[in-house]
Amino acid sequence: MSINIFSGFGHVLYEVTFALLPLLIFFLFFQFFILKLPLKKLVDILIGMFLTFWGLAFFLQGVHIGFLPAGEMMGTILGNKDYLWILIPIGFILGFVATFAEPAVRVLNHEVEKVSGGYIPQKVMLFTLSIGVAISIALSMVRIIFGIPLWYFIIPGYLLALLLIFFSTKTFTAIAFDSGGVATGPMTVTFIVAMTVGIASVIDGRDPLLDGFGMIALVALSPILSVLTLGLLYGRKEKENERTFEYES
Repeated sequence: MSINIFSGFGHVLYEVTFALLPLLIFFLFFQFFILKLPLKKLVDILIGMFLTFWGLAFFLQGVHIGFLPAGEMMGTILGNKDYLWILIPIGFILGFVATFAEPAVRVLNHEVEKVSGGYIPQKVMLFTLSIGVAISIALSMVRIIFGIPLWYFIIPGYLLALLLIFFSTKTFTAIAFDSGGVATGPMTVTFIVAMTVGIASVIDGRDPLLDGFGMIALVALSPILSVLTLGLLYGRKEKENERTFEYES
């Protein structure tokens, strides 16, 4: 099987250009009229944008020729197995690994640790989000195998999230709802979605449109629940520390 790695690369460059061009225009507008950064700083930012442009272009090209075909082929092979229960642990592992490698998740965790002054470490956030997404992928596999409607998971999940808000701090609530969007990044969307669509297309009685899609809704929900749960654990720890301090005083 021969693969032309640069097939359709021109279209990818076109898409990336029009995605980044508005950001560049806005930045230059603020630079000339408001920011007025030093020349060295301006050059560094422009070099960063240049590297971002080519980084996105090569990444998206890799997605088109690598992630999407590989995910779909894996889904087709796994969906034809007699023991479909194996999809659940495989989904859990792939969800964990994909989130662990997600660039946007790394950026969020870094910002959370920096703004919180180390109160919320990067590793804690990374494992919290990875485990949450892993569980959601495993549940997606359960949904495909047994044909469970999506709203059986979505409605109770968001009701639970709203309930947890009342018991969590404002800090963790804000982080939680940002985490939901960050976790649905290119690693998860490109590879896992392609795999679930491939699985749904070969299992009898399953519709790739109805059963294969909808996984991203669960992936967006799971980090919210996992981070809010982490907030509850942090709140409990704070109360224990306060009681210890009062007792020692």
